Amino acid sequence: MTEQIEQIRAVMKRVFGFDDFRPGQEETLLKTMTGQPTLAVLPTGAGKTLLYQLPGVMLDGLVVIITPLISLMQDQVDRLRNVGQSRVAALNSSLDYQEQRWVLSHLSDLDFLFTSPETLIKPDVLRALHNQTISLFVIDEAHCISQWGPDFRPEYLLLNQALTTLKPQRLLMLTATATPAVQDDIINRLGLNINQVSRVVESVNRPNIFLAVQHLDNQDAKRRRLLELVTKLGTSGIVYLSSREGANQLAAWLNEQTSLRVAAYHAGVAPIDRYRIQQQFLTGTLDLVVATSAFGMGIDKSDIRYVIHFQMPVSLEAYVQEIGRAGRDSRQALAILLYCRGDEQIPLLLGKIDLPSAEILDQIKVGKTTDTILGDAAHVVSFYLTQGMSGREVVNVFAKLEEKRAGQVQRMLSYVQEDGCRRQNLLAYFGQREFLSDKFTCCDLTNPDWVVADLDLPPVQKKVSLPVLDWRSRLESLFAQPGLG
Repeated sequence: MTEQIEQIRAVMKRVFGFDDFRPGQEETLLKTMTGQPTLAVLPTGAGKTLLYQLPGVMLDGLVVIITPLISLMQDQVDRLRNVGQSRVAALNSSLDYQEQRWVLSHLSDLDFLFTSPETLIKPDVLRALHNQTISLFVIDEAHCISQWGPDFRPEYLLLNQALTTLKPQRLLMLTATATPAVQDDIINRLGLNINQVSRVVESVNRPNIFLAVQHLDNQDAKRRRLLELVTKLGTSGIVYLSSREGANQLAAWLNEQTSLRVAAYHAGVAPIDRYRIQQQFLTGTLDLVVATSAFGMGIDKSDIRYVIHFQMPVSLEAYVQEIGRAGRDSRQALAILLYCRGDEQIPLLLGKIDLPSAEILDQIKVGKTTDTILGDAAHVVSFYLTQGMSGREVVNVFAKLEEKRAGQVQRMLSYVQEDGCRRQNLLAYFGQREFLSDKFTCCDLTNPDWVVADLDLPPVQKKVSLPVLDWRSRLESLFAQPGLG
């Protein structure tokens, strides 16, 4: 074991330039490398990407990484290529048919392949991967397997079938937020023996992030307070809210009202524009991003100084994920949620899916009625019907999921209405021990007289801008590398 750690440390230093492990990394790497199915729950900024990048350098065979966002795949491809790992590609819907076929025909030339669950479960993709030696199968953002919401990706539920087909030598599941119950759900939904999966769980606590909630009388007061905050806080911030249109309107308003450079980011923005916004934010040529929850996964920016929630998120899991993008450099950061009475109705309404009767669902299942009557929910509902469920079973599934969502929103509301300590509230939810923190830098309840100036937020350094490449250029550049032509 000591010899293996020494080998891991040597590669970590030589290839990635790191001298020491972060909490949870060493244990996770050892368990993964020895072949134990491993679920690692490590806080945002804990260096989860190294946990598959390093094995990919040391092991023979292909590392397959399942990740939910194209932007996240793109970011990880860039990171690997920046440390000299050119045998890497992404396979997703942003590539046309010919480009996808090209990647599939060159799998044996790759060390790393990033893809989505929707792409993975395609028969031709599974066939191509079945012919490869998969040294490590990674499910990044593994909480998506247990997550429910308007953007739920039901194909995550088919990853258990993919594992059975591909039979990877090693399995690693990664997430930043998962309660013990969610951990169990991830393992069970993947068809694994809960007693044979190793778990590495670190505290979700980020002591350098000051936690605050401000109660406002109405939406106009909330907008005024947001304006005051971003004017004082300045650059390197994220404002989260629930809707695309809301993000567009708020970003435009802040551009008019402040001297900050602000952009909206959400799934409705074109992929190349999303990439441009990410790069501008990373390099400091964009000061503030107004975003839905789609923004942030894999954004490797260590000096985000503040995260403001203009609307209440659906769950504490989502909240911890999103505020965890601040202060990755371990310096002081701020997370503040602006709340008006009734805000908790927004995540409930956005997550609600109005289903037709069980009888109509049965007609859709057999093709007597088109699924267009389901509107935006057609993909998710049709998924369950094609998995053999009856209309009545689908109705029951959605009723249980809606009940679960209501419970998550209520628990999020308890954080908003907390009167003791917000940090202890978060830790209790994740089943973790209390943390003795500095009352001055803990939260607005332990330091009720706090002001932005007292937090001593460090200045943000502007970085060199990076060129923007489209996916076709990236693919052509990838296969121009030696050994991949």
